[in-house]
Amino acid sequence: MKITSIKQQVKAKERFSVYVDGAYSFSLSDSLLLETRLVTGQELTSAQIDEFRRLSSEDKLYNRALRYSAMRRRSRWELEQYLTRKEAPPALAEVILNKLSIFGFVDDLAFAEAWIANRHLLRPTSKRKLQQELRSKRISDEIVQQVLRDDETSDQHELQALITRKRRQTKYQDNTKLMQYLARQGFGYEDIKRALDNPNPE
Repeated sequence: MKITSIKQQVKAKERFSVYVDGAYSFSLSDSLLLETRLVTGQELTSAQIDEFRRLSSEDKLYNRALRYSAMRRRSRWELEQYLTRKEAPPALAEVILNKLSIFGFVDDLAFAEAWIANRHLLRPTSKRKLQQELRSKRISDEIVQQVLRDDETSDQHELQALITRKRRQTKYQDNTKLMQYLARQGFGYEDIKRALDNPNPE
């Protein structure tokens, strides 16, 4: 059996379709195509074609996981769940995770640091709430404690920033509703009351 053509795909330009004896047989990413050194005119056995089809399936899954992790940082657990949903065998999932780790796409410490920075920027909250959120992403207690310890932003600062922001909304002119919201963000009752009674601390 002979490779009769290798064509770049129209919708996925990073992938190439390999045709054997005039019929589509399998596809490979540009990087894997270079790695395998397949060329038009090359002879392949049935066993080799079966192996390339297996590689093709694994290659597609790796690239899907790569795109998923490149959209935004993900915890290792989130990527594990993604691969489980894609029905990746455990051994293959581990290979993909290790490969992504080498390129920096699986890094729970970097994920936790980015999560905290984004929350401070977009939606201030308490360190207690941050701890809960990171644990929900299955970040280890060791990493959670480290990033919270290194975070120099105080709960008092976040609380005041959140009050200022929420006061711009009509429904949060009501102190009861505002207190309930702040409590859901993990702030303690006494801290909330103190911040509302003294909105402009020295």
